[in-house]
Amino acid sequence: MSHEVRPLILHVIHHLVTGGMENGLVNLINHLPESRFRHAVACVEDFSDFRLRLTRVDTPVVAFHRSRTGIWRLRQGLYRLCRQMKPTIVHSRNQSGLDALLPARLAGVPHCIHGEHGWDVSDLNGQRIKPAVLRRLHSPLVDRYITVSSDLRNYLVQRVRIPSARVTRIVNGVDTVRFSPPSMRSHEFFPDGFLAPDSIVVGTVGRIQAVKDQETLVRAFAALVHNGGEVATTTRLVIVGDGPLRGALMQLADALGIAALTWFPGNVSHVDALLRAFDIFVLPSLAEGISNTLLEAMATGLPLVATATGGNVELVSEGVNGRLFVPGDVAALTRLLTEYIGDRALLRMHGENARELAVRHFSLATMLAAYQAVYEEFCDQLSAAG
Repeated sequence: MSHEVRPLILHVIHHLVTGGMENGLVNLINHLPESRFRHAVACVEDFSDFRLRLTRVDTPVVAFHRSRTGIWRLRQGLYRLCRQMKPTIVHSRNQSGLDALLPARLAGVPHCIHGEHGWDVSDLNGQRIKPAVLRRLHSPLVDRYITVSSDLRNYLVQRVRIPSARVTRIVNGVDTVRFSPPSMRSHEFFPDGFLAPDSIVVGTVGRIQAVKDQETLVRAFAALVHNGGEVATTTRLVIVGDGPLRGALMQLADALGIAALTWFPGNVSHVDALLRAFDIFVLPSLAEGISNTLLEAMATGLPLVATATGGNVELVSEGVNGRLFVPGDVAALTRLLTEYIGDRALLRMHGENARELAVRHFSLATMLAAYQAVYEEFCDQLSAAG
């Protein structure tokens, strides 16, 4: 197939910065067959140097800065972009991506796909009327919906009343080669003097913002330390990521007297190496779709402690590869961490089970094949019509 006739997929995303959904998009573009598809990315807001993770040099990235220029400039810009690029498919994501659908259709784009990757910060349980109505109003413009979890699929079918035949669930995939258990645990990335002999490292990775609720983890870790005993002297906490609440979280750790036992390295490029230095992975989010970092921790062979919300319950099998707790429950999280730290055999067994589940059910290859099948379906429809 010649370069000129390869279908173009225009991906519309809120912003291309460090994040789980963004990482999934990068994986999709980098690994789908270059001989079959071209790609472009339109950011409703902006992008960072995270875009450099796109290895496809033929992938333009455009930013519209909606918060500065306004919604009508965004829609005009998307219309012009679609007229110029002539994509075969516009693939929008989450609520802000809905604004791309009407401009795309007016510009003559043959097919629109809309993805739901997680709950809106203002609607963590999917109960607000306005987000559901917005999705319902845009539904005639969408050929196919893709959700990353069963609860998001149920939301579209039951709450928004999208016919189930138009909704496809595709769970995120993880690179099980890059993210794999260590042959020997290395502590080379930690600051000098941070670790104690035989330390247990409790870690999390994610954007530091309210919905991720790292505050509950900091408070639970502080309670664990203040309970005393061997646990208090050997356990360390690592919170990887950046975001608007990072400074406040560091101040909280200091106020709780655990600053010396806690490390905030910010965003890092070697997340895979850091995960291999963890012993337990915690995801305290108030809401989740299917968490990429949870999948990466699974593939690395870490036991999981996560909130019983959203797609987390599809990844964490209680008592098999991890434990679940109610969002915001500091006491429950403290108890679960204490149990793992006191039972190294259980910790290892759940970690081995996590790795096995990741390899068997959540491989990157499985995800890529599912997305390619959807894209091919609509590209084939266009070819048949032509």
